[in-house]
Parts: sequence; structure tokens; C-alpha cells
Amino acid sequence: MTSEIDLAGKSKPLDPGPTLYLVATPIGNLDDITLRALRVLKGVDLIACEDTRQTQKVLNHYGITTRCVSYHEHNEMTKAAELVVDLEGGAKIAMVTDAGMPGISDPGFRLITLAIRHHVPVVPIPGASAFLAALVASGLPTDSFRFSGFLSAKRGERRTVLESIRTSPRTQVFYEAPHRIVETLEDVVEVLGGARHVVVAREVTKLHEEFLRGRAEEILETLKSRGEVKGEITLLIAKAEEHGQDAAPARVSVRQRVAQVMSEDSVDEKAALKKVAKEMGVSKSEAYRELQRSK
Repeated sequence: MTSEIDLAGKSKPLDPGPTLYLVATPIGNLDDITLRALRVLKGVDLIACEDTRQTQKVLNHYGITTRCVSYHEHNEMTKAAELVVDLEGGAKIAMVTDAGMPGISDPGFRLITLAIRHHVPVVPIPGASAFLAALVASGLPTDSFRFSGFLSAKRGERRTVLESIRTSPRTQVFYEAPHRIVETLEDVVEVLGGARHVVVAREVTKLHEEFLRGRAEEILETLKSRGEVKGEITLLIAKAEEHGQDAAPARVSVRQRVAQVMSEDSVDEKAALKKVAKEMGVSKSEAYRELQRSK
């Protein structure tokens, strides 16, 4: 019989009746999977996968032949309902994502909430998590932190988030795409100041695992010198220093910056406003409204 082992070392069967298991899978190194996760993946009736091809690599490695179905962001609206019907029929289902814990910046929330609404037991099977692994090895304080998933790909929205954490008393953790990490660090330098301490954790648990720790301006120059940046990235930003050593200077208003550009570049207000809007990552109309409000 497929079983689990409790902390007392006693064998325990899988939960009786229908159950939705949230199973953490390796984020890189295939050895980073728990014995409990393997028992569950072998013992359930069905595995719901973000990408069946990725999950199959793990299953093949451990000789697991449980049937898989696709469950991802593009089909979860309909698939979640179908899976709940299976659960209500008595099925045991394990949900996995391509890597890490289901529901953390990955599909899963809709199925989890629907299962709970239908009184189906939801059981977490803990394991690897990219942001948590990066956090504990970052060297930044872990007593108080905030994980916010992926930063926006839009510069204006990204800078707004950075503005909101300027005086944050806790470590901030984000996921970032490799092709955007340089421009994101440029925003960190401009909004939070080049002295703000950051950590770029790249390819955590994988062959080319790397932690770049230091001031934002230093890490930015390091990555710029490399050209193309590859791999999965977690960006950690240190909390604001109590005495303001790392704090960025007060944000220059649109009106002040427009006046500076008009003087420095010898251009009219319209041309200066266009340049300032681009610098600040906002639309020209938004910059114009702020300019009018300050007059």
C-alpha cells in the first residue's frame, strides 16, 4: 500500500477519500524532492501538471507512471471545474507546477479555492520554493520580508512598486525575467538609490547557481558587463536603512525636471515634457497632468 511517514516514524496511508494534494517539485536539482512527495505522486489517481512535458522528466527519473493531465493558466477556468468533478467522484489528485510550490506565481489558486468550496480536503506537500531558497541564502534579514511575485513588465508600473517600498522596513522579494533584470536594476538605482543593497539569485539549485550580493549600482554594472543574462532570477531588495544611508534622494517633480531639461537642452516645454515622461516611465498625458497640478 502506498503510504506516508509521520514524524513518529509510523507508516500512514494516503488520506481516505477524495483529496487534492499540492505537491512541491524540484526547482532545478531533481534530488530536491521529498519522500512524501514521491509517495503521493505514485499513489494518487491523477496528476494535474502545468506542463506535462516538464513534469514527465521528474516522473521518469523516479519511475512514476501515474496518469497526467494538463492544467495551466490558459485552461484552468474550465479544467478546474472538471478536476473538482473528479474529486467529488472520489479521486485523489496531485497538482504540480513546472517547478516549486503550486500557487506561488503559478497556476493553482482557482482549483484550490474551488476544491475548498466543494468541501474537498486540500493537503500541502511542502518542498522546494525558489523565493524561499533565495531568501535564506541572500544574507538579507529574514525576520520580516514580503514576496510579491513578478514585477510588472511595464516600466511605469514597476517604478510605482519600487516607489512604494522606498522606506520599507522589510526585505522585498520578487521574481524577474532575465531579459528585464538590467532595466529593473536601473529603475532600482534611480528610484531607491545606487547604494541600496540588493541580491540577484540566479539559477538557484541548478548547475550554474549564482548569488550576486552588493549595492544596486555595483550589481547593475556587473550584469551590464556580461551582455545577455540567462536563467531563472529572484531579486531581493534590502530594507531601507534606519538612518537613510541607502535611501534615494527625494523624487524630483515633473515641473522641476521639465525646467531642468528646458534649461540644459535648450528646448521648449513640450519637448522637455516628452523627455521627462520617458525618463519617469509614465505616459506623456500623465506627466502633463502632474505638471498642470503643480502650477
